[in-house]
Amino acid sequence: MALIKTQDFIESIADALQYISYYHPEDYIRALAVAYEKEQSPAAKDAIAQILTNSRMCAEGKRPLCQDTGIVVAFVKVGMQAQFEGDMTLEDMVNEGVRRAYLHPDNTLRASIVNDPAGARKNTRDNTPAITHVEMVAGDKVDIQIAAKGGGSENKSKLVMLNPNESIVDWVLEVVPKMGAGWCPPGMLGIGIGGSAEKAMLLAKESLMQPIDIQALQARGAQNRIEELRLELYEKVNQLGIGAQGLGGLTTVLDVKILDYPTHAASLPVAIIPNCAATRHVHFTLDGSGVAELAPPNPDIYPDVHWTPSPQAKRVNLETVTREETHTWKTGDTLLLTGKILTGRDAAHKRIKTMLDKGEPLPVDFNNRFIYYVGPVDAVRDEAVGPAGPTTATRMDSYTDMMLNTGLLGSIGKAERGEEALAEIARHKSVYLMAVGGAAYLVSKAIKKSRVLAFEDLGMEAIYEFEVVDMPVTVAVSANGESVHNTGPAQWKKKIALHAV
Repeated sequence: MALIKTQDFIESIADALQYISYYHPEDYIRALAVAYEKEQSPAAKDAIAQILTNSRMCAEGKRPLCQDTGIVVAFVKVGMQAQFEGDMTLEDMVNEGVRRAYLHPDNTLRASIVNDPAGARKNTRDNTPAITHVEMVAGDKVDIQIAAKGGGSENKSKLVMLNPNESIVDWVLEVVPKMGAGWCPPGMLGIGIGGSAEKAMLLAKESLMQPIDIQALQARGAQNRIEELRLELYEKVNQLGIGAQGLGGLTTVLDVKILDYPTHAASLPVAIIPNCAATRHVHFTLDGSGVAELAPPNPDIYPDVHWTPSPQAKRVNLETVTREETHTWKTGDTLLLTGKILTGRDAAHKRIKTMLDKGEPLPVDFNNRFIYYVGPVDAVRDEAVGPAGPTTATRMDSYTDMMLNTGLLGSIGKAERGEEALAEIARHKSVYLMAVGGAAYLVSKAIKKSRVLAFEDLGMEAIYEFEVVDMPVTVAVSANGESVHNTGPAQWKKKIALHAV
């Protein structure tokens, strides 16, 4: 009988969360390296290069792969003969591990969890509580799979109750394009089939803990219906041409994972949950012998990819740029921004709206400025700011007209803008620039100074002013409202269909 000590459990959770914050799984790096080699879309290839470079930098610097360090999800399988020391519950032990990991002084992680979700939405400040799933199994060991799931990909989760004779493949191919690029492809799709509604979602989430092995499956061939589905969906989803960051390209998914469970004869529940470019999960077992040991990935797995700005990139001085100059930018142009930018996201936008509705003066002058949708990680050591990649811009769409009326020149985020936002951008002759999701540490190196200007109580959602030097962005929406997230995937879907690539 294994005796699991409380501190061993807690320290293992904390160590695992630190580990996955800066180490990609080796299978993900290998799969992404393969995608980089075969990618023919210049924009997508550049995005993948940024993600690979960011991954190496994070492994070496032990800093988060993404500024969104996720909501913690733990799958804990407890052997029936295992015994725990002390009287802390499993959930309490997991949460204490989360607390220690996210407040670690050498690698502070971003606290993203808010309490009272339908009301005040007050940040808990230590990223607790986690989502813990407990299952009793045979044996005397404790098996733990732990992940940190980013909000951008989690928000794209879908559930459907199909009729038993309806096509799962057709539904997935209908849903994936509607998910947009906010889940930061290329990543994985986790699919749960069967059980009940909540079981299908749980299966989809747990499937994402499995290693990437689609190339091996392609090589040996499918041996059952689930493997046939995986291969069919992997091929057909990539034929959609969505590509890295939704820019259009050959690789949208690196793998499709599926778990199933028996279901009611009248039902066919199907859930889909994507995993992003900041794929973070690890598996370990506690047997009573002490804290789990997690070996760092082999540095040799990284391909010889070191992103540098394109020679064609335009340098932009944010202190002198004019609206007329922004009107010359075309979708797909790469820019290097130097100067001062403002930040702001969900909570800040909501507060600005409240102030404007009350006729109160704003604490920040937005005229002729750019706003960056970001919630950065706190700085450590000599950093100006911690990892500071973009958040999903579509969440700010409903505030587009309000913010552009303040005189903003444009916004910076990740993923596409909705149709109404595109219309407002065109009406105001504004622009929308895209930074690469999954390259947060790389982006942060362009930020030389950071200070809070307003709403300090909002923590990572406060309004900051960043001073940047050569911050890499792509023109995603031009002043006439043309979106690269519409044109890019459409072009590459056609190319793939015509076997032109």
